[in-house]
Amino acid sequence: MVTVPAIFILGASALPLARQIKEALGGEIHCPSCVSGPDRSYEKATSALQSLFRDGRTIVALCASGIVVRALAPVLEDKRREPPVLVLAEDGSSVVPLLGGHHGANELARRIAIFTRGHAAITTASDLRFGAALDDPPEGWVLANPQDMKDFAARLLADEKVAIAGELPWLDLPMSPEAALTVTATHRSVSGSPAHLVYHPKVLALGVGGERGVAAAELIGLVEETLAQHGLAKSSLALITSIDLKEDEAAIAALCGHLGLPLRVFTAGELNAQASRLKTPSPVVMSEVGCPGVAEGAALAATGPRSELIVAKTKSKRATCAIAMSPKPLTDLAGRRRGTVSLIGLGPGDKAMRSPEASEALRRATDWVGYGLYLDLAQDVRTGQPEHRFPLGAEEDRVRYAIALAREGRQVALVCSGDPGIYAMAALVYELLDLEPARIAVEVLPGISAFQAAAARAGAMIGHDFCCVSLSDLLTPWEVIEKRVEAAARGDFVTAFYNPRSLKRRDQLDRAIAILKPERRPETPVIIASNLGRPEETVRIVALKDFDTKVVDMLTLVMVGSSQSRSFRRGDGQTYAYTPRGYAKKRQH
Repeated sequence: MVTVPAIFILGASALPLARQIKEALGGEIHCPSCVSGPDRSYEKATSALQSLFRDGRTIVALCASGIVVRALAPVLEDKRREPPVLVLAEDGSSVVPLLGGHHGANELARRIAIFTRGHAAITTASDLRFGAALDDPPEGWVLANPQDMKDFAARLLADEKVAIAGELPWLDLPMSPEAALTVTATHRSVSGSPAHLVYHPKVLALGVGGERGVAAAELIGLVEETLAQHGLAKSSLALITSIDLKEDEAAIAALCGHLGLPLRVFTAGELNAQASRLKTPSPVVMSEVGCPGVAEGAALAATGPRSELIVAKTKSKRATCAIAMSPKPLTDLAGRRRGTVSLIGLGPGDKAMRSPEASEALRRATDWVGYGLYLDLAQDVRTGQPEHRFPLGAEEDRVRYAIALAREGRQVALVCSGDPGIYAMAALVYELLDLEPARIAVEVLPGISAFQAAAARAGAMIGHDFCCVSLSDLLTPWEVIEKRVEAAARGDFVTAFYNPRSLKRRDQLDRAIAILKPERRPETPVIIASNLGRPEETVRIVALKDFDTKVVDMLTLVMVGSSQSRSFRRGDGQTYAYTPRGYAKKRQH
């Protein structure tokens, strides 16, 4: 599958062609850090190529093919899952699909060759002989029996003839009515074999409806039974569709997951436009949701004015479904997607400390929302999404904006530093949804929080019970904060202080330390960690008796050990802090 391409170059001489490819295909340009002006920079070409490949990125490399071959050889595993990889001469004269020829690389090579006026060096036999890869049909088509393709292709290459049933305009095969080989194009459920390839066009839309709270098993069972009863191929389903009131219905989400299909929804007004085409309009449904039919109307709306309702509304006790067929494969889906707010934790800032899940969510988002500094920290994975930047302190504004975008069907990345559930935006998103319900999806992608990073850099301070306390009194009264610090002191918790100081708050940290001191040894280790995960990072360990709060600023996290925490110097000259879990007692027995 072709993803947004990473255009990979080794030097400034390739930039003009790289920019031309970016303008035509999108994506971003990756080049060495010594070259100015790229979208992304790297230090080592081999590591950068391997990282892109492991992430499933389509790679378009403007360099010698040998460089890419040697870089990727150690990470090649499964050709059925690996992304397309192409190499281009720096003058664009040759475009070579190295990997993924049957997964979009050949077609992408042809596209690039058109605007570079070069030559697409296609080497796969089926493309050369028949104009297409048999196991990589065009968008909107699915090969139902890929396991038979190898034997079928071998017989084709041995000049056996083919009979074609149905319309396959993208294939140029040696045909004969009496042939031993057959290729079928159909939306019906048909079995294939090594002598019979079956292609399903994605021409069907599955409309669904039902009562709120219907069980997933009931809806899935209804759909499975309906498809079987009418002999329809699941692979010909292009989407699941319904009225927008159902976009957060758990059973529909389960059905989408079960069939691996996207959901698109329509308003009651849009479904009303299909009223004259319904086979089973219902006045009851009209009175309840504002249109005379959900399942039939949604299926017809999704397939367009020239479509046909091939399965009228079918009912179970609490669910309904209907199926409409488009005259051509459905590639640009009508309707609105269910919007999503993805709360993404970047970690401390270093991209190496960001989870692959978070990076992938950033890439697939349609919009980025967040504090400007946080968006800057994620630019290495941005693929052209519009950014909606907010100043520090405008937390509710940015959350409301993200929710508003999601209501429009956008896939929104709400970017947070650290972990979005720890002193960040996740709680505020749920708080606002609790006050003002919306049918959007929400996902929280955790990140490494500052207290975890600080403890790891300094040793293992949180090896036993710990707590985190924010010293900011902007949203929490100081009296409440003070009680929590007192409880942490009495409970002998390792205590991490977030927001220890700002331009206006100068004395809260001093007061917090004063509360802890009577309950701690003077030698208790204190970690002072600033700018974690960023080039200016500093991490120091001092004894509590020597801790000077004046060295702390708003980008610092302070962690004070418990009465059991210890620090010591190792042979490398570095001091490390840890809090024992209690294994010493086990060693004594």
